[in-house]
Amino acid sequence: MTLGRVTIHAVSAIHQAAGLAREVAYWTFIAPWTRERSGIRWESVIHQGVRIGWDAIFIVAVITFFVGMISALQSASLLRQFGQLLLMANAVALSMTRELGPLLTAIIVAGRSGSAFTAEIGSMKMAEEVDALTAMGLNPVHFLMVPRVVAMVIAVPTLTLIADFMGIFGGWLLAVSVVDLGSLQYIRHTIGAIDMGDVMRGLTKSFIFGCLIAMTGCYLGIQAEGGSEGVGRSTTNSVVISIFLIVLANLAFTAFFYMVE
Repeated sequence: MTLGRVTIHAVSAIHQAAGLAREVAYWTFIAPWTRERSGIRWESVIHQGVRIGWDAIFIVAVITFFVGMISALQSASLLRQFGQLLLMANAVALSMTRELGPLLTAIIVAGRSGSAFTAEIGSMKMAEEVDALTAMGLNPVHFLMVPRVVAMVIAVPTLTLIADFMGIFGGWLLAVSVVDLGSLQYIRHTIGAIDMGDVMRGLTKSFIFGCLIAMTGCYLGIQAEGGSEGVGRSTTNSVVISIFLIVLANLAFTAFFYMVE
């Protein structure tokens, strides 16, 4: 019986989330060209973009800088056995651009901004502000969710580029200062290891991750119920589910890229 209830609840949640995604897509891509002329609220997009992107630059840069150093150390300890220390530049560059940069950025943003989306929208629902928007003739999806989704899918790839650079910079700094590799040699190997295709793979992932984070945060916010305790529970679930979906999507992308190579 418990399994049946869980299954029914999961199917219902997926159906509702798909309906919300369709509505967001409509207000983003179709409504501006129809008689409704309801374009994207770019002022709100910029405001959300500052909160999601600009305010997260420091934490993303610091974490990925240290992760780049860790990757360089791990690579050096293994490659030293084969006398191929210079290949650590290749390992750090590829791991940051293809996997670690997009993944770490998405997880950080999910914890910072995805949870904030849920808390804000959930609190508005508890205060009946969402109903007030509807009563005033404003669509809550268009007014609240579209700016957050658009800002998220712009900010996450931008932060990913910063994460890639800082991770590679951290690996270079450790290689030059601790492993005692030549700076120019390291840079030359890094440039030779990655191409635009590797960077685009990471950016494609980060775009999808941004969509997943924003939609999860907005959906759980609008579904919150049970007062402040329910909002807190939805906020926690938002982080957990977002990270689960990010890892699952990353696995799917990695498997796809492995098969097409």
